[in-house]
Amino acid sequence: MKMADNLTRCDWAAGSEAMLRYHDEEWGLPQHDDARLFELLTLEGAQAGLSWSTILARREGYRRAFDGFDIDKIASYAEADVARLLADTGIVRNRAKVVATVGNARASLGAREEFGSLDAFLWHFVGGQPIQNAWQSLQELPAETVESKAMSKELRKRGFGFVGPTICYAFMQATGMVNDHLVLCFRYGEV
Repeated sequence: MKMADNLTRCDWAAGSEAMLRYHDEEWGLPQHDDARLFELLTLEGAQAGLSWSTILARREGYRRAFDGFDIDKIASYAEADVARLLADTGIVRNRAKVVATVGNARASLGAREEFGSLDAFLWHFVGGQPIQNAWQSLQELPAETVESKAMSKELRKRGFGFVGPTICYAFMQATGMVNDHLVLCFRYGEV
């Protein structure tokens, strides 16, 4: 889809100015910072049953509520912290998703201990390198892949929640583990 600036983008980017910025500046760019990876894993899980634009609009609320996605801090949250989060209008107040985020932080500590970093653990599902796809249209993009199924299975085994294969694939797209920008999109070659 060609925009007013004459750049061709993936069709989904046209939803809002925030979606456009997210597409142009972040989506598909390889991420290797543990806190950033944890943030995106949390946000993709929070999206379950909702639109990405809903979650994107609450992103700053999530960053504030979850201590900048500091894994160590979140892993130490107690029931009082869960209650605080459930009263926070800046995030999606779904108990299962909030509890999963705390559990995911705790599970991340184990993965970090074993692999040296959350980054090393998560990126091993794609062999440490982005998978370069070459999609012509959004209809070609899969909802899940062999890699996202393997990631989901392993994350669940380690105690992570809200990490089904579709959520894992969206996470892989967001973090640049796969390049799913359409071939005609100006970002395709950049990431």
